Amino acid sequence: MKDDIKRIVVKVGTNVLTNKDNRILGPVLRELVRQIAVLYERDVMVILVSSGSAIAGKEVLGKTKIKDKSIRRQVYSAIGQPRMMRHYYSIFHDYGMRCAQVLATKRDFDPGKHRQNMVNCYEGLLSEGVIPIANEDDAVSLTMSMFSDNDELASLVAELLDADRLIILSDTDGLYTGHPDDDNSKKLDEVKVDENVEKYVKASNKKEGEGRGGMASKLKIAKGTAKKDIPTYIANGKRENVIVDIVDDKEVGTKFIH
Repeated sequence: MKDDIKRIVVKVGTNVLTNKDNRILGPVLRELVRQIAVLYERDVMVILVSSGSAIAGKEVLGKTKIKDKSIRRQVYSAIGQPRMMRHYYSIFHDYGMRCAQVLATKRDFDPGKHRQNMVNCYEGLLSEGVIPIANEDDAVSLTMSMFSDNDELASLVAELLDADRLIILSDTDGLYTGHPDDDNSKKLDEVKVDENVEKYVKASNKKEGEGRGGMASKLKIAKGTAKKDIPTYIANGKRENVIVDIVDDKEVGTKFIH
């Protein structure tokens, strides 16, 4: 591990946290927390940006009579958020750790009192050894000013807290030169921000509740964050020990550098 790594932001997507039936996977959450506990013992603090609240809410509520898509998302998220936190709270407790919820809207990142207030909250939690779990405050976010997805939120948090790494966990092993399932596709181990790798990315079609970000979005965010001198990774969140391996500088996922 490089000595300069003291805090990292880890974003975990809905596709990592769920199975093919869109149900939340307890073992995946547990493996995430286990790795955060390992790093904590090495004095590396993790800020977790976790998706999954909309899916978790949909699991509870099922089909709804609400026609408006954005209201439906708000309702699913408002129901699912405490459910996700209950999962996390319980698992962190098993590892002798504490976690806290930090919900934000895009407005909170604008320069001024809101931004400083949020920095104070994060720094206060980290100073007490508490793991912040961030998500968008879907219940009050206005559609026109929502984050494009949690990848954007994670990037803003990494910049806000001057993180040493941003790790975006997806359901693929990284960025490929074609479709990941294609035999002719190769995984790119390292990408510089000025390389034209956008040509490799196809648009993704996602169902409701599955999360808003595809690989095109991840690529844009990864490059944008790396430009700010925060090395950024796209890696497979279902791969065992993925976060610790990245911190230990093993060749995992795709690394984006300036």
